[in-house]
Amino acid sequence: MKKLLTGNEAIARGAWEAGVKYATAYPGTPSTEILENVATYDEIVSEWAPNEKVALEAAAGACIGGVRSLCSMKHVGLNVAADPLFTFACLGVNAGAVVVTADEPGMFSSQNEQDNRNYARHAKVCMFEPSDSQEAKDMIKEAYTVSEEYDMPVLFRMTTRVCHSKSIVECQDRKEVADKPYEKDIKKYCPLPAFAKGMQVKLANNFKQLETYSNTTPFNYIEDNKSEIGIIGSGVAFRYAKEVYGDKASYLKIGFTYPLPMVKIAEFAKNKKTIYVFEENDPIMEKEIKAAGIACIGKEKLPTMGELTPDRIRKALLNEEVSTIQPNPEMILPRPPAFCAGCPHRGAFYELGRRKDLMIFSDIGCYSLGLMPPYNATDAMICMGASISGGHGVQKAFDIKGDYSKKVVSILGDSTFFHSGITSLMNVVYNKSNTLTIILDNRITGMTGHQQNPGTGFDLKGEEAPIIDIEAMVKACGVKELISIDPNNLEMMNDAIEWGLNVEGPAVIITRWPCVLKKLSNLDKDEFPSAFKNFCTVDVEKCVGCKKCLKSGCPALAFDTVNKKSGILKETCVGCGVCAQICPKQAIEVEAR
Repeated sequence: MKKLLTGNEAIARGAWEAGVKYATAYPGTPSTEILENVATYDEIVSEWAPNEKVALEAAAGACIGGVRSLCSMKHVGLNVAADPLFTFACLGVNAGAVVVTADEPGMFSSQNEQDNRNYARHAKVCMFEPSDSQEAKDMIKEAYTVSEEYDMPVLFRMTTRVCHSKSIVECQDRKEVADKPYEKDIKKYCPLPAFAKGMQVKLANNFKQLETYSNTTPFNYIEDNKSEIGIIGSGVAFRYAKEVYGDKASYLKIGFTYPLPMVKIAEFAKNKKTIYVFEENDPIMEKEIKAAGIACIGKEKLPTMGELTPDRIRKALLNEEVSTIQPNPEMILPRPPAFCAGCPHRGAFYELGRRKDLMIFSDIGCYSLGLMPPYNATDAMICMGASISGGHGVQKAFDIKGDYSKKVVSILGDSTFFHSGITSLMNVVYNKSNTLTIILDNRITGMTGHQQNPGTGFDLKGEEAPIIDIEAMVKACGVKELISIDPNNLEMMNDAIEWGLNVEGPAVIITRWPCVLKKLSNLDKDEFPSAFKNFCTVDVEKCVGCKKCLKSGCPALAFDTVNKKSGILKETCVGCGVCAQICPKQAIEVEAR
C-alpha cells in the first residue's frame, strides 16, 4: 500500500509499524504533527507531556519497563531534555527507544537554528537523518532495531522541509514486537559513580561496534556516476545537491550520520578530483572528514546559516543565478505579524505598552508579538519559562543598583506556565522577589496549533482529563497576592496592573479568556457564554478620525484615508470590545450577531 505522507506522518506510521506502544512529546513546530498522527493509532498509548524533559523521562521509563517508546520535540526542546538524555545514553535500553529532534534551518518559527547533530556526539548516542518521507518511515523502524541491538537510545534528526514535505511512502503492516520483561538491575539503571564508570566503558564498546554498522548499513550508500566530482550529503541537503548536479556528480548518501562511515567515505573519496560536503548548518561531517585527512570543500563556500536550498547551492558553487519573477515593491504592502482579531492578549499588551515604568520580560508564544508596534511593550525574552526567572534576575539587579525607576513584569501563557514556569515562580517566591507575573490563560496551547495541556480538561486523544487549576497551582507555589481577570476589560486590566505594581513581594495576575481560534468545549461555553457572539460597528457620524482605535493593533480595523473615518470588517471582528473602550468619542458599539 502506498500513501502520500509528510515526514512527520511517515514517522508516526513507522513507529506504528515498528510495534511502538508508548509515545510522548511536547508540541513545537516543526515536530508537532508527529505525536498528533501517532495518537491516531489505537495500539500506541500517546500523551502530551508538560515539557520535553518530562516527555523524555517518561519515554525512558517506558523503555526500561519493557515496551518500545518514542519521544519527539523541536530542536530547542532537546535543550530542555538534555539532562535525562545524557544519562539515558549511559543506562542504555531494555526495549527500544527513539528520540526525534526536529531542527529548523532558517528559523521559520524558532528563536535559533541550532544543529542538534551536536547532541549525538555530546551525549554519545547514534543518529539517523532521513531526507524524505520514505526514509523517515524506514529509518524509524531500523532505529528500534539498532537501539535494542546496541543498547542505547537513538537520536533521530528531522528538519523542517523533511517534516512538512510530502512524498510517496510504501506502507506495511504493523509488526507486533514482544514486550521485554523488566528485571531489577541496579548496575544498569542506577548511575551511581561506582556503576557509571562501567556504563561509560560499555557505551564506548557499543560505539566501536556501531562504526562497523555505519559502514555496512544500506542507509549509507554510494551512487556512482563515474564523475570526478563527489558529493557527500545528509538529510534534505542531499536532495538539494541532486537537484543541482544531477548525474554530473557521484554521491555518498549519509543516512546514519553518527558515527560516520569513515571507511566508506575514504573509499568514496578515491579518484575524486573534488569532494563537496552538503549539510545544513554546522560543518559537523566536514570537520570529521577533514580530520581524517580527506580533502573536501564545505562551509568555506557553502552557507553556514539558513536552509541549503538549490538556489543557494547554484550561487555558491556554480555562480549561477536562477531567474525568477521579481515582485513590484509598490504593489506590496508591509504586513508584520500581529495578534488575531479578538486575541485575548491584546488588552493586556495595550495597557502594558502605554506604561513607561516597566521592564517587560516575555516568554515564547503568541504573546511574543507584544514587542511589535503598536504595543512596543516587550524588553526581552530567552526561552520557555525564562520570563519569570529572567525577570526575577533583572529585578534583583535593579534592587542591587537602587534603581527604582522601573519594575519588572514577567508575562507568559498557560501552557508555558505548565512547561517550565512553575519552578521559576517557586524561585521568585522563595527568594522574595518583587516582580509582577502575568499568566495569559487562553485555555489552549495556541502557538503550535491548539494542542491540549494540563489546564484544558482534555488529553491528546480528546478524552476528558483532570484540570490542573492555574490559580491553585500559583497559590501552592506560595504566592499570596493573586487575582484573575477578563483581559478584554481594559479598565480591569489597568487596575490589575496598578495593583500588582504596588504589591510588596511577588504578585500574579491571571488573564482568562479563550483563544479566538479555539473550538470551544462545553466547559468553555459555560464559563464564557458571550465569547465570540458579538461584533463591533463604527458610527461614522461620531468618528472624528483620531485613529486611537488603531492603537489596539486589531486587524479587523480599517481606516478610510479619503473620508478620514475608521471602519471594522464584520466578517473578521468577534466583538471583544477593546477598540470600543479605546475610542474617546464612543463611536464604536458592540452588537450581537
